[in-house]
Amino acid sequence: MKDQKKYSNKTKAAFILLIVMLIILLGNFNTLRNSKNVNDNINAIYKDRLVVAHYIFQYSKQLHFIKAEAEKLNLSDNIKKDEIIHTLDIIHDIDDLYAKTVLTNKEKQYFDAFLSSCKEINKQVESKNWDKIANSSAGALKTLEALSQIQIKEGKAKLEAANAMYNKNNVLGQLQIALLIILGGITFYLLIKKIKKTIKIPEPPSMN
Repeated sequence: MKDQKKYSNKTKAAFILLIVMLIILLGNFNTLRNSKNVNDNINAIYKDRLVVAHYIFQYSKQLHFIKAEAEKLNLSDNIKKDEIIHTLDIIHDIDDLYAKTVLTNKEKQYFDAFLSSCKEINKQVESKNWDKIANSSAGALKTLEALSQIQIKEGKAKLEAANAMYNKNNVLGQLQIALLIILGGITFYLLIKKIKKTIKIPEPPSMN
């Protein structure tokens, strides 16, 4: 009777282990999936930064044009004014797109400084102060260069951190799966052993 109760307890324990193993296994797969999603999202942010790099290039191109126009001596003031105003309109169109991207606080500070430089250029156009426009354009270009370096560093840092987190979670997840498989094998062995002891195979009749 004691043996029967002992085996019954072992059977219950085995089933409980199976249930716990299944729950942990499902939770582990869910963790791995979430980790991959986080990694994908961080990579998406980095790709978004590549889009920002394109915007910075466009900014730089337009500002070089404004600086060059302001420094031209053989160009009338009215033509300079019209071309610079048109170029500023192009820059303002990029502003709306750039503002929708993911920016850190530091990046936003540099972007605000860049916008201030553009406002200064717009202000000086009305007074046709070409020297100040050239200086403001040069300052805006330096701000863009600094902003570009921040974008690259921030993007790489986030990508490296995401990959490190993903790799760590992946290794731990695989280790847990391996341990759970071992646990499952032991549990299955206990169940099979119990079944074999419960079912008695009749011995063949003796010929003696």
